[in-house]
Amino acid sequence: MTFFTKVVLATEADGRARFHEETLSLPEGSPQSMLTQVYASGGYQLRHSPVGFRSQFHCTGKPQWVFILGGQMQIGLQDGSSRVFNPGDHFFSADILPSGVVFDAAVHGHWSCQVGGDPLITLFVQS
Repeated sequence: MTFFTKVVLATEADGRARFHEETLSLPEGSPQSMLTQVYASGGYQLRHSPVGFRSQFHCTGKPQWVFILGGQMQIGLQDGSSRVFNPGDHFFSADILPSGVVFDAAVHGHWSCQVGGDPLITLFVQS
């Protein structure tokens, strides 16, 4: 069976965002076009971020897929680590603020920025 690697940015039990990977099976389709099951979505947004863009620490409002269409996106975590995503890369952003918790920029969330010489073009698909 063929598999798809889903990169996930999620809030862990300690309230901090971390990356991990999940394996999704592709049981549908044909040998030439393997597919996962159909997942529901709640709309999409396209974003253009100019050269020099950088956000503050924040949490994702609603879980969503992030697809890099152009440029490069860097995601930084509270532990000082970061990861760069290139055109064609993706991740599932699910680092939502736990229920009843007040956002603390020293503990929660991630930051994002555009890197390199090209503007960042992203597609967000809410799940």
